[in-house]
Amino acid sequence: MRFLGFWIICLLLTRLSAGFVLPCVAGESATFFLRTNAEVDSEGIYLHQLVGTNSVADLASVRLADSPPLGHPIFLTRGQINEAVERSNPALVATNWSGAERVRVARRSRPLEETEIKQLLTAVLQRDQVRDKGELELRLMRPWTTVAIPDETVVLNILDFPATGIVPNLYLRFELRHGQESLGSWQLSLQARVWREVWVARSALKRGQALNESDLTREKRDVLTLRDMLNVPSSNISSLELTDNVLEGAPVAARSVRSRPLIRRGELVEAFVRDGALSVSFRVEVLEDGVSGQVVRVRNTQSRRELRGKVQNEQTILIAL
Repeated sequence: MRFLGFWIICLLLTRLSAGFVLPCVAGESATFFLRTNAEVDSEGIYLHQLVGTNSVADLASVRLADSPPLGHPIFLTRGQINEAVERSNPALVATNWSGAERVRVARRSRPLEETEIKQLLTAVLQRDQVRDKGELELRLMRPWTTVAIPDETVVLNILDFPATGIVPNLYLRFELRHGQESLGSWQLSLQARVWREVWVARSALKRGQALNESDLTREKRDVLTLRDMLNVPSSNISSLELTDNVLEGAPVAARSVRSRPLIRRGELVEAFVRDGALSVSFRVEVLEDGVSGQVVRVRNTQSRRELRGKVQNEQTILIAL
């Protein structure tokens, strides 16, 4: 009965000890085995990280100190650990220690390889610069030297970016951070491509030719080397005609097409002049191509007077008074 009462008292003390598990064994103190080496993250150094698995009792988290900087390990002796434990939880000071006389404590790290740095750079530039203009591809002009970074989430910030934006060859300066901690800055020379599907001629196309969807196909091209590419849905292709010759396999620029005119220069169409309920019509010669709603010059075939009117359809122009 005395032995059972002893364990009941131990259980009560355990629950009252601010969340820490204090071992109670009649006639002896708990023994904790100190590791020779321990790795920690940025949250700090905790007692359970320094203690081996063959310790008598499990430990709840007891924070001893701040984490060391990356690449600069520190050494904690048994005395320093005891002092830190006493500040956090004096009830653990009586614990017996075994194992290493001091523990080497280092930040947990991992290598940052070229593949990952390209992924980080690509993600930031795609989000902030390229956006929906295409799919960014980066190539490092020189091999990346592997560096150690914390084995935690890191953030890449661009420090210096060309005013011209993303260009085929660019020079970048950036830094890596973990929370408020700067991990360093680097400078890289990069080759960039932005891939996007564009309209490409299936065969040679001639100036003035009305376009059909069958004349074109969609292919991925680097749009950093192409300017002002035609970007219309396939349903609008038939409303366009070419203003330049386009070679087979060449991408079609927006400047090389225009809306197909409803009326063309030299055609004879009907012109209407309306004044209230009064409407007068007469024949005019079209002096310039025009699309629906466009104001064009025309000439009265009888008086030879030049007028200006708005294109209504393929056969009609409305003359404004």
